[in-house]
Amino acid sequence: MKYKTQGVCSSLIDIEMDGNIIKSVQFTGGCNGNLQGIAALVKDMSAEEAVRRLKGIRCGFKNTSCPDQLAKALESIMTNN
Repeated sequence: MKYKTQGVCSSLIDIEMDGNIIKSVQFTGGCNGNLQGIAALVKDMSAEEAVRRLKGIRCGFKNTSCPDQLAKALESIMTNN
C-alpha cells in the first residue's frame, strides 16, 4: 500500500503487510537514517502496536511527524481491511 503523507518532509510511505503484521516500510524523502531506523523497528510488529507507539509524535512545531504519518497509514490499512 502506498500512502501519500501530509505535512512532513517525506512524501510517500510504501507499506507491505502480511495480514496484520508489518513486513516492510519504505519512506520516500525525509531524514533517511531516521526513517530507515523506524522501518527496521516496526518490521514484524503488529499494526496495532506500531500505531500505539507512533501515533501523536510531533516533529518540531509541526502537528505531525513521519512516525505519526506511518501510524495514520497503518490506521487506514486496518480500517479498509
